[in-house]
Amino acid sequence: MLKVLLVDDEPFILRGMKELIDWEEEGFKIVGSAPDGEEALHFLQDHDADLVLADIKMPVMDGLELLRALRESEKFKDVYFIILSGYADFQYAQEAIKYACTDYILKPVEKEKLIQALRKVRGMKDIELEKDRETKKLENAYLAGKLISIIQGRFDPLTFEYVRQHMYLSERVSYVEILVDGDDYEDECEDTVKRANQKQLYKACVDYLQDDSAHCVMDVSIQEKVYDVGFVLCRYMYESTDIKDYLGDFMKYLREILGLPVIMLVGKEVKNLEEIAKSYSTTRMLRSFQGFREKKAIYYYEEEMQIHTSGIMLCKKSLDILLNAIEQNNHTEIMKAVDSFYEEMKQRGIAGDVMRLNINYLLFQLLHLASELDDSVNQEEILRMISEGTFEKGILRGSKAHLCRVACEYGDYLAQMRKDSSRGILGKIEKEIRERYAENLTLKELGEKYYLNGAYLGQLFRKKFGQSFKDYLNNYRIEQACQLLLRTDKKIYQIAEMVGYHDLDYFVNRFISTKGCTPAKFRKQAKTRAERKE
Repeated sequence: MLKVLLVDDEPFILRGMKELIDWEEEGFKIVGSAPDGEEALHFLQDHDADLVLADIKMPVMDGLELLRALRESEKFKDVYFIILSGYADFQYAQEAIKYACTDYILKPVEKEKLIQALRKVRGMKDIELEKDRETKKLENAYLAGKLISIIQGRFDPLTFEYVRQHMYLSERVSYVEILVDGDDYEDECEDTVKRANQKQLYKACVDYLQDDSAHCVMDVSIQEKVYDVGFVLCRYMYESTDIKDYLGDFMKYLREILGLPVIMLVGKEVKNLEEIAKSYSTTRMLRSFQGFREKKAIYYYEEEMQIHTSGIMLCKKSLDILLNAIEQNNHTEIMKAVDSFYEEMKQRGIAGDVMRLNINYLLFQLLHLASELDDSVNQEEILRMISEGTFEKGILRGSKAHLCRVACEYGDYLAQMRKDSSRGILGKIEKEIRERYAENLTLKELGEKYYLNGAYLGQLFRKKFGQSFKDYLNNYRIEQACQLLLRTDKKIYQIAEMVGYHDLDYFVNRFISTKGCTPAKFRKQAKTRAERKE
């Protein structure tokens, strides 16, 4: 409801205006009345109003003086104003229009004339709200893009300063990755379902965080197949409790609202936002090792990633034999070594945390082997994808069967890197993008087609093109969408479908992120420029 203030020095006029129409039916609510402009100003100091209807001729302060006062005030300059005037006051009404008077109505006021004026105000307000929503959407998308840059460690002082000015921050922050992660989720859900779930998850996070909602962003992880919501957690958010209680309540809310297997990966706490990329990298490490962990709702880096070997039973000899078999890519010896490793742990009574530490030692050594061959790619992400890709129903996470599968595939991966089998493949993939950009292209599919580990292929792609496969594909799609916007009259949703987006909101957000405006505005601006040239 739009709030209305009536101003007239004649009480019967005020009473008649209140009873002339059904204000609520037209979307308005009368919140007050005043006998002159001075009283109206006093009222507005303590009450909100969207519209003022005022007579021109009044004692103390007339309608025209009231209008001038409102327009000169920063607080009231956007209030809509309708003048009530007699025929003899018409030249005053013309003067009022110079001060952005919305409309004027001749006395005596007729019902239809009043309704017509109110609907004009209602329409103007709707347009204003739509513009505000569009502006807010652009501002939010811009801020999210800046925050993602900081999280990923790609920012300059101006970027950091912009984020600092538009967000409430504190010392001591952690990066938290929030995502849906059920046992069957990765293989059985379509990408469109995952994207829809991700949007629901993001909305639920925003609703829960309320004033801190800017701390949540979508698609921080640029790797393929990670439908994440990133959350910058500040100490002030849980100063009256502790981090586990705060995140526990947050998780309970998300799971109850969504009915989905939501999990959180909580990175290492760092000094401030400028160091958040360090915390982000620890959540990626958590993701890599998650396949060898008991299923939990919340994983904390400090608890899960211990690697201190002093004072514990480390099956170093068995693990070194296994590492050697993996390095040589000998599947037969890998299976023997895994059997020996689990047999030794059984004989020595190793289980629980000590077993986890042994697995941690093995995984860190695998990362070291891969980094020696190529330290320019994200080896942690590749380990995660291999771990998740080899997990199947009926196989326990971190079990002997699971470890055997991971070790064999990791041996294949190391062998691929040594052969440099990617030579020439990136050119073929670039061609595939240009020819098949509207299809649901994935690194996994392309990796299988060209016999190369999908995660490794993604890293090589980034190394050559300076951006992820996903970003390259999205940017190419947006460029094709621009061409269609300029050369056709097709609707926005049709163009989104034609370039490979089946989610219109996601398409619009990607377009804003890339071009700085909505598709509709891009088309309108292009047409305006073309008309000027003519």
